[in-house]
Amino acid sequence: MSFLKNISLTGWIIIGLVAGIAVGHFTPEVGKNMSIFANIFLRLIKSIIAPLLFATLVHGMAGTGDIKAMGRIGAKAIAYFEILTTIALFVGLGFVNFFQPGVGVQVTEAAKATIPQTKPQSLQQILEHTFPTSVIQAMAEGEVLQLVVFTFLFGAACAAIGARAKHVVDFCESLAEVMFRYTKYVMYLAPLGVFGAIAATVGQRGLAALIPLIKLVGTLYAAQVFFVVAVLVPTMMLTKVPVKRFWTFAKEPFIIAFTTASSESALPRALQNMQSFGVPKHIVSFVLPTGYSFNLDGTTLYLALAAVFCAQVAGVELDLGRQIVVLLTLMLTSKGVAGVPRASLVVLSGTLATFGIPAEGIGLILGVDAFMDMARTSVNVLGNCLASAVVARWEGITFPTHEEPVAPPTPMAVAADA
Repeated sequence: MSFLKNISLTGWIIIGLVAGIAVGHFTPEVGKNMSIFANIFLRLIKSIIAPLLFATLVHGMAGTGDIKAMGRIGAKAIAYFEILTTIALFVGLGFVNFFQPGVGVQVTEAAKATIPQTKPQSLQQILEHTFPTSVIQAMAEGEVLQLVVFTFLFGAACAAIGARAKHVVDFCESLAEVMFRYTKYVMYLAPLGVFGAIAATVGQRGLAALIPLIKLVGTLYAAQVFFVVAVLVPTMMLTKVPVKRFWTFAKEPFIIAFTTASSESALPRALQNMQSFGVPKHIVSFVLPTGYSFNLDGTTLYLALAAVFCAQVAGVELDLGRQIVVLLTLMLTSKGVAGVPRASLVVLSGTLATFGIPAEGIGLILGVDAFMDMARTSVNVLGNCLASAVVARWEGITFPTHEEPVAPPTPMAVAADA
């Protein structure tokens, strides 16, 4: 039994994934009841998010002592986010037009009955929702973007008053260390949580649910793989982020996101691993959570593909110009859906209604959306991990090529390199 001690956490997660598929497939009734393990794990993960984000971002910002530097980092991050998400939209558009997975697909009455009913959000509503009325409410409801806005302003205030905020900054530093240790304890339950999530998904949907829509699922996975290989990997090479070493630190949050279909579940580990990779705390603690609302590469690719798929199912012809307008709308309406499993279906429904596209195709997507959600969520997390590394490179940080963890550069070293 000694060999079991040598299995890494990632190895145990993969074991949990395989075991969950087996239990869900061969004993579906048992598999459905395994969701309790996934729910417990996700609840514990959610308890980490608010205090960890607050502590790391406040300490990181106040530690730099330079509000202008944080503004510069924010501008670089937003520019990177918009470039990558735009590319993701066009990748999704290219794949759905080439493979045409919705052509010839028939919609049943049962599928029509499952279509989510929603109203599209206006730009004004989206912008208003970004700003919190209560930080306590934002923490309780898991509103990551609202929490980032509050914490950014709070950290800027701490940096502005200097030494008088020392006790607050020291407290945040200690709190961050405590929450990282708390995360370590919670992650021991990750294999069990993954097992429960996969067993419940397969038990409820069944692997047979993939057969009628195998072309749609296959198109999405092919597009996501293409995006990683043809966009993210060249981005690493262009910005001199060591590919092999980056994957060593990003694979664990990637696998957690894939198996739980929740970006939120991977956030604490991603924050910790990217700091071990060498991204400074003040960069990773700002870029990663902000990216959860503005850098949803996997989700934006999926939404572009799914929107045109629904048009193909309904027999609606969309010329290139109209498809691009739909994509631009999706760039706005997709903000803030990370961390909520399958919330993108609601966004998709609202966007289709805006352009008068029948939503019957969503009922079909819903049958296999759990399997598709795994792909888009994991790519979201991988893209955000890379975003923090790229912004760090733009700030003058260099990463070693060896795979051992390194201490993140200090704010003084960052300022000197910049």
